[in-house]
Amino acid sequence: MFRGGPILTMGPTGPAEALVVRDGRIEAVGERAISDAAVAQGADVVELDGRTLVPGFIDAHCHLSVTALEAEWLDCTGLDDEVGLAAGLAELARSRPHVEWLRACRWDEATGLQPTRSLLDEVGGDRPVLVVHHTLHQAVANSAALDRLGIGHSSSDVDGVERSPDGEATGLLAERAFGRAHSASVAAFSDPEQVEALLVARGRALHRHGITAVHDAAVDTAAEDRYRALASRGELPVSVLAMPAATPFLSNDLGRRLDGPVTGDGDEWFRTGPVKCFADGGVEPAVDVHHRGHRVAFGRRFDDLRATVVEATRRGFRVAVHAMGNVGIESALDAFTDAARLRPGGDHRFRLEHAGLASASLARRAARLGSVGVVQPGFVEHVGRSTAGFDPDDATWLPFATLAEAGVPIAGSSDDPCGPVDPLQCAWLGERRRTGTGIPVTPAESVPVADWLRAYTAGAAFAGGQEHERGSLRPGLRADLVELAPTSTGAAPFRVTATWIDGRRVFGADGGSA
Repeated sequence: MFRGGPILTMGPTGPAEALVVRDGRIEAVGERAISDAAVAQGADVVELDGRTLVPGFIDAHCHLSVTALEAEWLDCTGLDDEVGLAAGLAELARSRPHVEWLRACRWDEATGLQPTRSLLDEVGGDRPVLVVHHTLHQAVANSAALDRLGIGHSSSDVDGVERSPDGEATGLLAERAFGRAHSASVAAFSDPEQVEALLVARGRALHRHGITAVHDAAVDTAAEDRYRALASRGELPVSVLAMPAATPFLSNDLGRRLDGPVTGDGDEWFRTGPVKCFADGGVEPAVDVHHRGHRVAFGRRFDDLRATVVEATRRGFRVAVHAMGNVGIESALDAFTDAARLRPGGDHRFRLEHAGLASASLARRAARLGSVGVVQPGFVEHVGRSTAGFDPDDATWLPFATLAEAGVPIAGSSDDPCGPVDPLQCAWLGERRRTGTGIPVTPAESVPVADWLRAYTAGAAFAGGQEHERGSLRPGLRADLVELAPTSTGAAPFRVTATWIDGRRVFGADGGSA
C-alpha cells in the first residue's frame, strides 16, 4: 500500500489517497485502497511522506538500441577541439583493437568541435572511423569508411554526400548517406551476448530517471532479435515497444520486414510497435515558410513516403513518421489521408514524430486525422540555439501548445541521444521555453510541467496503443510507479526518489533497490 502523499492517477479524477499493488498489478486506488480489508490482508505500507506518486514514465521516442552501444564509442560531450577528439579516438583504437569500426558519438558543433576527413584518416589508419552528430542525421567519415561504403569520386548516386568543388567527398555524410554509414557501423556489433549486456546496462540506467518503458523509434531486425531474446528470458530491465525501421537507417525501404510481426504482436515486456518512416530530414528538415514577408524554402523531403505508409497500413501495421519541418508534416498528413482510406473509421493512431515546425492549420488537420504528436520538450535547447532569429511568419517552432489546443494528443519523449533523456528536465524545458543561455523559444508554446507529466505517462501509452496496460493508475494495470519529491534546485521542480517496475522497486535515491 502506498499512502501519505498525492497519488496522480492520470485519469479523469483528482489525486487519490492511497494505492494497493498485488502481484505486480494495481489492485485498488483511492477509498477502496484504504479499506480495512486491504490492511487486514497484510499489505506492506510505503509511506510517501509527502512525495508524489505517478505512473512510470514512458519515453515515447528514444533510441535505446543505439545508445546502448555508446559504451563502446567515444563520447564527444565536452570535447571542444580536434586535439581532444584525436586523443580520444586514439585511445579508443588502442583499447578496442579488434573493433571493426571506430565510432564517436554526440558530436555537437556548438562546442567548437569540427571533425574532418583528414584528421580521422590520421587517427584511424586502415580502420573506418565515424564521428556522429548528436541528431543521428549526419556524421564525418574517414577515407577507409568512405571506401567501405563505396563512396568515391564518381559515386554520384549516393544522396547526402558533401563534395568539394572538384567532386571529392569531404567526409561529411548527411541523412540517407549517413544512414548507410550508421547501419554499417552498428552491424559490426554481431556478438549477441555483448549487445544484450549493453542493452540491459543502458535500460537499468533509465530507472534513475523514472523511465519504466520506452518506444525504440528505429529498430533493425538484429536489435529486434536481441530484445525478443531478453524478453523471453525475463531479462529486459524496461518494457520495449519496438518500432521496426528500414536497413539502411533513414530510408523507407522496409522490404521483407513487412512480412514479419505486425503492430501489437508480443506482450507487455516486448511488443512490436508502428513501423518508422521518414518524411524529411533531421539536420535538413523540409521547410517552406515566410519570414518577414519573404518566402524561405529549404531542406530534404523523402518522396517515397506515401507508398511506404500505404503499404504498411495495408499489411496491418500502424505507422510513425519522422516529420520535422512543415513540408515534412504536410507530406506525412497526405500519406495518412491515403492510408486511412484503406480502413475508413479504423483506429490508425497515426504518429507524427517531432512535428518540429507547424502552423495552426496543420495542427487542426492532424487532429482531424486522429494523429498523435510525439514531441520532445528537450529540443528547446538545441532547436532554440540553431533557429535563433528565424521565427517564421506562418509557422511555429516546437508548436506544443498549438498541437494541444488543436486537439492533437501529445506524447512526451526524449529522442535520446538527440536530446536530454530525463523526463523531468525535459518537462521543465517544455514549460520554461528558454535555452540554457536564456534565449526565449516561442514562449507562447509553453506547456505546464503538470501536462508534461501526463504526456510522459497516459499520453505516451496512448501513442503506443498501451493504454490498457500502463500509463495511468487504474485497477488491473501494471504497477509501474515513480515517486517524486519537490526540489528547489536543479533543472526541474521534482526529482525521482524511487522507481517501481511490475510492483518491484528497481531504483531508490538512497541507493536501495530490490
